[in-house]
Amino acid sequence: MDFGLQGKIAMVAASSKGIGFAVAKELAAEGCQLSICSRNEQDLEHAVEQLGGEARSYCVDVTSPEDLAWWVQETKNDLGAPDILVTNTGGPPAGQVSTLTDEQWHVGIESTLMNIVRLMRLVREDMIAKGWGRIVHITSLVAKEPSDLLPISSTLRTGIMALTRVQATDLAIHGVTVNSVLPGNTRTARQMHLAEVRAAKEAITQDEALVRQAEAVPMKRLAEPEEIAAAVAFLCSERASYVTGINMLVDGGVTKTFV
Repeated sequence: MDFGLQGKIAMVAASSKGIGFAVAKELAAEGCQLSICSRNEQDLEHAVEQLGGEARSYCVDVTSPEDLAWWVQETKNDLGAPDILVTNTGGPPAGQVSTLTDEQWHVGIESTLMNIVRLMRLVREDMIAKGWGRIVHITSLVAKEPSDLLPISSTLRTGIMALTRVQATDLAIHGVTVNSVLPGNTRTARQMHLAEVRAAKEAITQDEALVRQAEAVPMKRLAEPEEIAAAVAFLCSERASYVTGINMLVDGGVTKTFV
């Protein structure tokens, strides 16, 4: 299927590893010109090599307003104004709601929420000028089913569902769509870390924690990053031109809520 993305300029945040990298790879396969970012230069170099050396890479801390503004401007200088923006970050601190500190909540807000607010503001006018744009936020299924292990993520990602709707309404008349993808348990470094946290809490091994996570899914397995990336690529495509404001679960059927 031709997604109509040949030559489109795509910015993918936190894309040197995991789901972000899988999204960058999927968009590259669709013919996009890529701008990827990460805090780690070595990880970026490796990612660019895996992408065939075509992507432009930028060392960026997505919690920094200055870094985000620099990334957008450098992308415009090097490739042109972006047609596609995929927001993505590592998850905020895990822990019990009664013990998380104000600082941990602050870190979560900056890393999980404010980068979305800032990046959308930075690309908005250029997408409006083009009369075409795709913005996709990668969040989490905890937006719909809160986790007692992830109270900060659960709180903020629920809010991002509302923000997605607000942004979509704001930009719909201009030919710009805004959607979110809510991955379930996916085989990434973040998932391995959460398995360690859960293992310590439940006095089991990390492998046992991963097995329990997989068993909770109707498909009886974790997602692969490429499966999340395929959903993101569709929402970025011409085929999804009338899809905006949705929060798409890609979780193997584990989430039970209808809302």
